[in-house]
Amino acid sequence: MARARAWLYDRLVKRLTAWVTALPPRTQDLALALALAAYGVGSLIPVTSQLNLPAVAFVLVVLQALPLTWRRRWPVPVLFAVGIPSQLYNFLAIPYGGVPFGPMIAFYTVMDRSSTRARWVICVLAVVGLVNVQFLPYHNGAYTFLTGLLEFGVAGVAGVLSRTHRAYTREAEARAEQAETERDRQLALAAAQERTRIARELHDVVAHHVSLMAVQSEAAASLLPGRPDEAGKSVEIIGHTAREALAELRRLLGVLRGPSDPSGPDGPRPSTSPSPSIGSLDEVLGQVRRAGIAVDLRVEGSPSKLAPGVDLTAYRIVQEALTNTVRHSGADEAAVTLSYEPGFLTVSVTDTGHGPPAATAGPRASSPGANGREAANGSKARPAVSGGFGLAGIAERVASCGGSLSMGPGRTGGFAVTARLPAP
Repeated sequence: MARARAWLYDRLVKRLTAWVTALPPRTQDLALALALAAYGVGSLIPVTSQLNLPAVAFVLVVLQALPLTWRRRWPVPVLFAVGIPSQLYNFLAIPYGGVPFGPMIAFYTVMDRSSTRARWVICVLAVVGLVNVQFLPYHNGAYTFLTGLLEFGVAGVAGVLSRTHRAYTREAEARAEQAETERDRQLALAAAQERTRIARELHDVVAHHVSLMAVQSEAAASLLPGRPDEAGKSVEIIGHTAREALAELRRLLGVLRGPSDPSGPDGPRPSTSPSPSIGSLDEVLGQVRRAGIAVDLRVEGSPSKLAPGVDLTAYRIVQEALTNTVRHSGADEAAVTLSYEPGFLTVSVTDTGHGPPAATAGPRASSPGANGREAANGSKARPAVSGGFGLAGIAERVASCGGSLSMGPGRTGGFAVTARLPAP
């Protein structure tokens, strides 16, 4: 039975607490003021016949409670509005004053919500008020002073603790909000970097193969109708290059698909092949050679295992530099040099063309007869292509690996791209 009563009491208290805390602050303070006023009046009713000024006593206990309705908005004025009736009650020597809950709550609010200077001034005034009460009739000297000091001391300490807790909560919320903002910023930065990486990959895959197809298509056009066999070989190269481009795109799209997307609209997701490596340059060099440019590969030093990012960067540098050679330079020869040194890999791509891509990116005058002669000599017809993002992509890749890059006219003419990449 006792356990059931305790459970019922605990349940009622929790529900009442939840209901009160859900109310607006002003409504909570109004309820507190009315409750204290009712308590003060109720405590005096049984002893009304023993009061020397009963009407004044009832008015004063009510006035000690009602101003608490505005305690959070005006802490110091409310303390005075509550303290004056309390002091007047003592000054008139009305018995049965009881515990000064109203002044204690107002003092707590001042310690909780006022400035440091205001709190010190109020503490001094509170001590002066307690000392002054000791000289009034019906008060027991030191005992009353110590009791009042303990009551207001507890209220003041509670106010300071509440203030500290609120400040700590605000600081913790600010730190959490700052951390969340920083996390969002990092996520946005990571997303931007990922978009840049994807753009570089797409550019490297598409630009290289499409450039070769464009060159071969112009070569085939220049060979028709007089040389159908040679034009057919160019068309075969176009088809082979297109299939390689599709395979590269499938590989890249397979990497971009998340684990939660195991299949696409056309069936199972294609398996992802390893990223290109500097050791697999033969395919790129073969494509460029089929486009009519003689490419020489020279390896200096002892090849060592590279970090995946550095390995892919070196591969893409060679691929993009040769793509620019095919698209822009007008060169007949190119050279790729891989120089392995302790702690570094130097990748150099040079050609014998007309200079930097920016200088040859515009349209180039050529006649059908000239194009035909180029194709007949095993050279290629080069399309007029506007500048793109290839060189910028190379610079971004090298910077992401912590390497250095130089691009410009070669020593013997043409254009040279040299990257120095960190290697174990």
